[in-house]
Amino acid sequence: MINSKASPLRPVVNTGLTALVSILTMGLLAASLAAPAALADPAPVAGAPSFAAHAMVSAANPLAVDAGVKVLKRGGDAVDAAVAVQAVLGLVEPQSSGLGGGTYFIYYDAKTRKVTSYDGRETAPSAAGPDLFLGPDGKPMPYFTAILSGKSTGAPGAIAALALAHKDHGTLAWNSLFGDAETLATDGFVVSPRLAGMIVSRAPQTGAPDIVAYFSKPDGTRYKAGDVLKNPAYAATVHRLATEGPSALYAGSIPADIEARLKRETIPGQLTAADIAAYRPREGAGLCRPYRAYIVCTPRDPSGGSALLEALGILANTDIDKRGPSDPQAWFEFAQASRLAYADRDRYVGDPAFVSVPTEGLLDPAYLAQRATLIGTVAGPAPSFGLPKGAVARGPDATAEPGGTSHMVIVDAKGDVLSMTTTVESIFGSGHMVDGYMLNNQLTDFSFNPKDKDGAPAANAPAAGKRPRSSMAAVIVLDRHGKFVAAFGSPGGPAIIAFNLKAAVGLLDWKLPVQQAVDLPNLIGHGDVFVGELKKFSPEILDGLAKRGIKVVSGFGEDSGLHAIVARPGGLEGAADPRREGVARGF
Repeated sequence: MINSKASPLRPVVNTGLTALVSILTMGLLAASLAAPAALADPAPVAGAPSFAAHAMVSAANPLAVDAGVKVLKRGGDAVDAAVAVQAVLGLVEPQSSGLGGGTYFIYYDAKTRKVTSYDGRETAPSAAGPDLFLGPDGKPMPYFTAILSGKSTGAPGAIAALALAHKDHGTLAWNSLFGDAETLATDGFVVSPRLAGMIVSRAPQTGAPDIVAYFSKPDGTRYKAGDVLKNPAYAATVHRLATEGPSALYAGSIPADIEARLKRETIPGQLTAADIAAYRPREGAGLCRPYRAYIVCTPRDPSGGSALLEALGILANTDIDKRGPSDPQAWFEFAQASRLAYADRDRYVGDPAFVSVPTEGLLDPAYLAQRATLIGTVAGPAPSFGLPKGAVARGPDATAEPGGTSHMVIVDAKGDVLSMTTTVESIFGSGHMVDGYMLNNQLTDFSFNPKDKDGAPAANAPAAGKRPRSSMAAVIVLDRHGKFVAAFGSPGGPAIIAFNLKAAVGLLDWKLPVQQAVDLPNLIGHGDVFVGELKKFSPEILDGLAKRGIKVVSGFGEDSGLHAIVARPGGLEGAADPRREGVARGF
């Protein structure tokens, strides 16, 4: 049921289809637990989410959503709309994603009921080695020094992955998908409050010369909310992308400009135009596992999908589905399952083309049941990683993950679905711009220290051509017959896994209306730290968690930016995270 086309020109990840079929035939999705293709209509609530009868886009900026809806109204499909949405997001939300960034997304074909995973993660240059971020003294360089250096940028993959998906599934001509982005860049767009806040934030990128030049007016003041910002260089780039095709970003003057820009830094970059030209996205079957009455699908390693599925698999051994958002025991189980999944993910997950990742062992039902016994009744010290089948010795990880990411969900009139997380890594990426768009700092998602003190290698150590580990974990949920139920995802750096887990529990276990599931308080249990939105949890919840050994501290890092669409008997219901500026619209 869950499958993918393969091509000798495309690196295809291990599909795990046989394992999924075995799981289904073992009867783990019993008929008595079967869910309908559409979630039941919830009771009406104040501030209800958007509803559409035919097609819908939920994304992080209204201008991008409008561009996607226009494409859908012209008869375009979910991939066509995603190309248009990404082109606009890269202009109006450049702190989060863009032409110079990467992506993981999954695509559901309603006719075949297949889920395909697309890996557009950036790759390290051919000259990169395990010492990529070690200084002359052999010690890891300061984190922000690395971000702002020329070394942090990998070969971009977002547009290459979208182009591959468009070749597989697209309906409209590629050159017809960039009109809104080009017009907005030429005529100008209104700076949103969130972008304005990022322009004057304390992120070190905001002081980088390229960022200062782009976001400063002739009088030297920075653009603020409500100002109109034009970007003729971006307009020229997307015009070339439309007329020349995706090769415009991977051959010729644009990759040469990237190489030259990175070499100008005090700590020069190693990425070359040849590295960019050699970039190839990966395509394979979605990573899918049962969860109660559903099948939950995510992208494959080294995304955060396997960690999300592990956390769900652990929770499947609890009674969280019999509880609800007002029960502190439910949040205790949630936090403990998160910690256990993060411990395994931090130890074992890396690019499977370079290291052996025990994904099957991590998601084995017996292993998940064993991990669930560690939830206990009181939270203790940070849990250790487990020993799943297929595990090999790995050193502790030293990866730091900031947030500069976005998410979109699209359902077209045919019922095809795309759930896509897209990123330039940190806020404004590396702080470098070329041809009107931001360059990523994705390589700082590698572990700066490639080995532990005893010499054991880290799974996420840098290497030539390697993809750094990611937390991106776009989700599509099906019923046991392979019919679409829901799709969602979030930005948020390493917290992405917890943000998406919260949405899954809210929708699938607690049966909440989609907007209420998105609105739930965020809680991230990772190691010894429990970070949450203190003002959104009731005193009773916080007190109950404290009695169970969990002291929630105020949030830091990147907020969630959940976007979701669910199938209802009468059409589609969408939601956007109120913590950001997104909307859900359709027709």
